[in-house]
Amino acid sequence: MEASEMWDDIFELHIPVAEKVIRTLMVYVLILALFRLTGKRGLASLNAFDFVVIFLLSNVVQNSIIGNDQSVTGGAIGAVTLVMANAAINRWLAVDERAAHVIEGTPTTVIEDGKPVQRAIRRLGLRSDELNDAVRKQTGSEISSVAHSRLEPDGRLVVVLRWEETNATRRDIDELERRLITIEDLLRARPERADEEG
Repeated sequence: MEASEMWDDIFELHIPVAEKVIRTLMVYVLILALFRLTGKRGLASLNAFDFVVIFLLSNVVQNSIIGNDQSVTGGAIGAVTLVMANAAINRWLAVDERAAHVIEGTPTTVIEDGKPVQRAIRRLGLRSDELNDAVRKQTGSEISSVAHSRLEPDGRLVVVLRWEETNATRRDIDELERRLITIEDLLRARPERADEEG
């Protein structure tokens, strides 16, 4: 093989640029729709099955994107198309709340008044121990101490503890400091009283 043929194989496109861009965009939209339809994968954790799907998915759709073209130029066009499409969608979602609700979804309440919302948990495909573990890691408390919790479209769990379970406020701390000063004053006064009596 001559050097010129090698360079042709590396950089020569075997399908038109427009077809490469359209293929890439179609696969991107398809994957986006699939993830949207299958729901949130939450609690900022992926299990082994999720990893298997992600790894295999890239392999499954590879030929749909590249077609008969294995050139570096074709790969670069596909990569640039993916990155630009993703950046454009992220910017669009940042300025259009309705589009964000449609594409990303809306938060789902998973705990209400210290009890898991079973219907929502089943729909999301979460296990009870996953939810317990996520609440414990985030708050150090049990589900029973949660007033309200929702799973955001990006998988974050937002937890609001019951009022009585929340951390001390500045007012609570000021009250404790006032009581400590009173106790210290009483302790200092005891030796003085003992000296006067002795």
